[in-house]
Amino acid sequence: MKKIYILLTALCVVLFASCEGFLDVVPSNSAPAETSITTAADAEVVMNGIVSKMTSASYYGRNFIMYGDAKGGDLTIRSQGRGLDALYVFNHSASSNSYSGYWVQIYHCLAQVNNLLLNIDKIAEAGTMTSALESYKGQALTLRALMYFDLVRLYGKPYNMDKSAYGVPLILEPQDASAEPTRASVEQVYAQIVKDLTDGAPLLSKSKAKGYVNYYANMALQAKVYLYMENYASALAAAETVINSKVYTLYSNSNWVSSWTSEFNTESIFELAMYLDESDLGTGSLGFYLRRSKHGSTSAMGWFMASDYWIARMNEDPGDVRWGIMSYDESYSDTGVYRNGSCYKYSGSTTLSGDGKGSGTAVNIKVIRFSEVYLIAAEAALGTGNKDKAATYLQEIRKRSPGLPAATAATVSVDMILNERSKELFAEGHRFFDMMRLNKTITFNDDFITPSVVITHREKTIDRTFYKTILPISTDEMNANEAIRSQQNPGY
Repeated sequence: MKKIYILLTALCVVLFASCEGFLDVVPSNSAPAETSITTAADAEVVMNGIVSKMTSASYYGRNFIMYGDAKGGDLTIRSQGRGLDALYVFNHSASSNSYSGYWVQIYHCLAQVNNLLLNIDKIAEAGTMTSALESYKGQALTLRALMYFDLVRLYGKPYNMDKSAYGVPLILEPQDASAEPTRASVEQVYAQIVKDLTDGAPLLSKSKAKGYVNYYANMALQAKVYLYMENYASALAAAETVINSKVYTLYSNSNWVSSWTSEFNTESIFELAMYLDESDLGTGSLGFYLRRSKHGSTSAMGWFMASDYWIARMNEDPGDVRWGIMSYDESYSDTGVYRNGSCYKYSGSTTLSGDGKGSGTAVNIKVIRFSEVYLIAAEAALGTGNKDKAATYLQEIRKRSPGLPAATAATVSVDMILNERSKELFAEGHRFFDMMRLNKTITFNDDFITPSVVITHREKTIDRTFYKTILPISTDEMNANEAIRSQQNPGY
């Protein structure tokens, strides 16, 4: 009997509509994928499909962002069973709550990227390459790097923990459905990420690109990847390339809150567009998952809210401008005390104004912001021993808390930078990965849950030695790909 390969259904040359159905990569319903991309216009169609599919609920549209904060200790839940709480309680196994949607959707996106790259290379071999096609190649290589970076952080150990451990299968070209790819090491995956980024960078435009990656998005991602690898000199050089370009500017304290009410602002380096008629997740959107229960709709269930620990961090300065995107959560109904634990970044504002499309749910996803580049630069500079530079970069973000003393060479530390990352990048999908790469202990705000329940799938405090900090390979995937069965993550 012929096997149905789950992963490879997504990886083979794509002649079918997506499992989530945004946009088929084939420009014509009748043209074979191997020859359907012959012009820059065709490549544009494919690229539009790729960035659209990245807004899937299984990827940047919701679940990948939620993963980083639900598991990182900055979010907590008021009640179990509302949705995605398995992320918070780490209730994962190969057959239940494996969250295989990450694997399937990201590899599906990779299939389209690989098909685009294959066809552009064929055009180049034929001698008809254009600058526009080179730009699409640079975009595809950069997005492939981002996708593998996301996958290896979900399924592999941190680079500085064990880079020889299993990462994920490296698929760099369209595959036949009978192929059985095996997992490359974490180190091999990172090496490919760096190669794709360095190969892609010179092909990209240095102009702003709304909804797409450009040269500076590539460099920002390089900075982040090198930071995870603890190659601080390279991380700092890449971050400073973005900073010194003067293409982007940080939000002032007076416009930080309002920046969430419009698209593609001055800090937006790579932002995924959420369209009303295509990728608006409505009651399943990030905005709904983070707003308080019943706000704007009876379908809003108050899924996640800020933990006491995050609120305590913010309470160091009641004048922190970032309080402006927070509002009270549902705990008020139980306690009679206002607690600003509901985040409205993905609703545009605390009044659900959205970001200019007339919707409080179709709000763009800011994948890379300029403020993160400053924070990367601060940490990388500290890693190189340059405390003066580290303090200077950190203070540019820390001044959003005007009541706190300025960072100086004498006071700057990794923990100070980490705390600032928590406050600035809250609910943007970073905290868990930061805690893992820095080998920090995560404490969960389980006592906030009411009525009190016993969490059985993890302890209240965990670190990266806990096996469930890495997702399992799903049973369906192992059944489909026998070669990967012996490469399950430890503990599962």
